[in-house]
Amino acid sequence: MQNIFIAGASGFVGGHLIDALLKDGYRLRCLSRSEKAEKIFKEKGIGIVSGDITVPETLEGALNGIDFVIHLVGIIEEKGPAKFQKIHIEGTRNLIIEAKKAGIKHFFYQSTLGADKGSWSGYLKTKAEAEEIVMASGIPYTIFRPSFIIGPWDGFTKKLMDLIKMSPAIPVPGNGKSKFQPVYINDWVKCLLKVIASPALFKGIFEIGGPQHLTYNEIVSTLAEAMKMKKSIVHIPMGIMKLGATIAEKTIPILPVTYDQLRLLETDNVCDINSVEKTFGFKPIKYKDALKEFI
Repeated sequence: MQNIFIAGASGFVGGHLIDALLKDGYRLRCLSRSEKAEKIFKEKGIGIVSGDITVPETLEGALNGIDFVIHLVGIIEEKGPAKFQKIHIEGTRNLIIEAKKAGIKHFFYQSTLGADKGSWSGYLKTKAEAEEIVMASGIPYTIFRPSFIIGPWDGFTKKLMDLIKMSPAIPVPGNGKSKFQPVYINDWVKCLLKVIASPALFKGIFEIGGPQHLTYNEIVSTLAEAMKMKKSIVHIPMGIMKLGATIAEKTIPILPVTYDQLRLLETDNVCDINSVEKTFGFKPIKYKDALKEFI
């Protein structure tokens, strides 16, 4: 049984992953930046390394005796000192340097669907640059590019649910016709478990998406239906939303949505509708059915 190191284990995806790995009997060691995370890891019998991928000295020796590294650390927006460059690029580079020292057998990196070095988006651009660091390392690797992942505790669904509950009508930026491909967390975990069990079969980059291409309008209305709330959708002109976000970014430290996130809502973010089935041999569940399991 492999010894596995996880960076980013205390997040939404990591929390679900560690439970699945422990259930299958894997030995885990997790990077922790907080006492709260350390307490949770200790209660689960997980080895702990107190550190931060952006502080290289805290990683020294952290991967000794490890076979497989899982790198989940990432941010979707910049806040204070948390910058895309520092976390996605420098953090990944620091972890790769330590992985090479420790002779890691396989390295997994969680990227994102749409990652592109030529993108206007700092998020998508730095994710692609982090991918290049992993690919150039000489370590056998697997990179996932998932669409947005949904499930218990996921931030996207929670924000949308709060919006639906509070608003008399559901505000949608723009026309809401851009398409997305939400994937259920349990299906994402199944994919990674297959990689861990047979890493030699899954080298390279894999796009991960659910079995449907859904417009943002469809995502919102399906969620409202799952919440048993009948509310109409009101489309807010994107120009007004962008102007509001631009002004708010200069005055409000914590925003519900940023200018860049609004721009991302204007673009389709999908892959092959059969991507999971073709690569991993099973069909992921539909958005509506996933919501039934945790809403």
